[in-house]
Amino acid sequence: MNIALFDFDGTITENDTYTPFIHLSAPKWRRIVCTVLLFPVILMYKSKLLGGSRTRSIVSFFAFCGRNKKEIYQQGADYAHTLDKHVMSQAYERLQWHKAQGDTIVIVSASLDAYLRPWCEKHQYHLICATLNTKGKRLTGMYKGGDCSGSEKARRVKSKFNLDVFDTVYAYGDTIEDKQMLALADFGFLNWQQIQQ
Repeated sequence: MNIALFDFDGTITENDTYTPFIHLSAPKWRRIVCTVLLFPVILMYKSKLLGGSRTRSIVSFFAFCGRNKKEIYQQGADYAHTLDKHVMSQAYERLQWHKAQGDTIVIVSASLDAYLRPWCEKHQYHLICATLNTKGKRLTGMYKGGDCSGSEKARRVKSKFNLDVFDTVYAYGDTIEDKQMLALADFGFLNWQQIQQ
């Protein structure tokens, strides 16, 4: 019995799915206000002065704070239906290969549960990802348990699964944020190239 850990954006999909969902789900007035307020944050991110984890947390706060949970998660479910067309052929083939072997497939992502959960349920994959926190019927703009990247990816994988019970651990990623998760694997792949473990 094997387990396969997959990052999502840039590993399974051709590109980022987080930013398009922010634009899709935020009302026009909020997008305008956020664009102005977050310009320094985005500039710092592009200049590599601010990491992806902190940037996502700030953007998510401005995008989702006070929003209706039901509305956002319905938008997420609708968005999930569009994601298959962004799956890279190489990723699709590898996912099918693992599925044919009966392997446990886990999506481990800093992207949001609002759209990743319905997508994973459709394909019968396990999911570890960033989860939007709620207070009553409203989103707080914060993440439950923090951003799911870097060392947090590896920590959550080990918390949810006892990797020792699997014959082989595979892991797939595309950025430095996946480094610690790849280190858990017997066979790790960065941008679809096998790395030395």
